[in-house]
Amino acid sequence: MIKGLVTSQREAVIRVAVIGAGGWIHEVDAVIDTGFDGWLSLSSSQIANLGLPFRSRGRAMLADGSEQLVDMHEGRVIWDDETIRIVVDAAETAPLIGMSLMHGFRLTADIVEGGEVTIERL
Repeated sequence: MIKGLVTSQREAVIRVAVIGAGGWIHEVDAVIDTGFDGWLSLSSSQIANLGLPFRSRGRAMLADGSEQLVDMHEGRVIWDDETIRIVVDAAETAPLIGMSLMHGFRLTADIVEGGEVTIERL
């Protein structure tokens, strides 16, 4: 089970362990975004610091309906005590957890400041 908290800005946030190219683990606080169908987004500087290899470019539809080209990188995270391979999108926003990473899990959140967020395997 993965646990997090709801912030004063009403964002559900969890800490995710991203594995860098050298095998070291970097923990990132990421906002859960149910409108993001990808895996994980990180800033280009975080991706560079982690040494994540470039995979391809793709199109992303933003919340305002516009499209943007994004760089996609290969990554690994520790998710529910397992190391898994994912795609990391470069986005100059707060780190985001998308629906692909949460596929096969149940998300619950108490939407009050300091409320509990839980993600558990189905």
